[in-house]
Amino acid sequence: MKNLITRAITGAIFVVILIGGIVLSPYTLLVLFTAITALTVWEFTTIANKHMNLHVNRFITTFAAAYLFVAVWAFNTNIMGSEVFIPYLISIIYLLVSEIYLDRNDTIQNWAMTFMAQLYIALPFASFNTLCFINTPSGVTYYYWYALSLFIFLWASDTGAYLFGTWFGKHRLFPRISPKKSWEGSIGGCITAIVASQAIAYFIPFADSITPMMSHILWAGLAILIVIMGTWGDLVESLFKRKVGIKDSGSILPGHGGMLDRFDSSLLAIPAAVVYIYTIMLNL
Repeated sequence: MKNLITRAITGAIFVVILIGGIVLSPYTLLVLFTAITALTVWEFTTIANKHMNLHVNRFITTFAAAYLFVAVWAFNTNIMGSEVFIPYLISIIYLLVSEIYLDRNDTIQNWAMTFMAQLYIALPFASFNTLCFINTPSGVTYYYWYALSLFIFLWASDTGAYLFGTWFGKHRLFPRISPKKSWEGSIGGCITAIVASQAIAYFIPFADSITPMMSHILWAGLAILIVIMGTWGDLVESLFKRKVGIKDSGSILPGHGGMLDRFDSSLLAIPAAVVYIYTIMLNL
């Protein structure tokens, strides 16, 4: 009971901070997701060093990841041009070249986990900026609904999957990796996400140039894509934890585990949402 209360309180605070950081302004988005990126990469590299006996440079890897989010934010807001990426490139070169001078037996594994942190965590979070800043004839507009909807659909899916899985779950979705997930839960999660998408579509048009009916269809399509990619993202992290022999990625969020535990679904959902939205927007 105590753990349930702790989990509920932590979850509520987490949701409020995340929504507030996205909705309030592009600057709160910058601060919040730079911190989230840094904490998640630090956690990931800590796991690599502690549970895989590697020697990943946590400080430079974390700095590079956090800086990439800042750089993409600055580039998307037109505050700086492409030169903003130079420090990131320098840090990447350093992470490669430094292993030459350290003469370790685990060099290949260090490189692998270092750049997995960049591709698996830093790049998806950095691309989250692309969902928030839309180019219009009058300039760059901060439009947070695409970004916010991503988390709304993931949360709706998680809630629906838990309820439907508890009530009807009989057929395991992927027992080798996640024994508790069921097909019934996944389908239920998809249904709840679609319902959430239709509520959003009723108030928020997908784009100004489309009909209301098409807006409902496009929001539903985005919800379905996010649920599918979010499920895969969750399974990827579950497989990673299973392979290194840990239950939670960390303990920073009482009752919920670590940052990677909370954002695993979004790490595949964000790039997929970017592709979906910009493919459609460019053809409207």
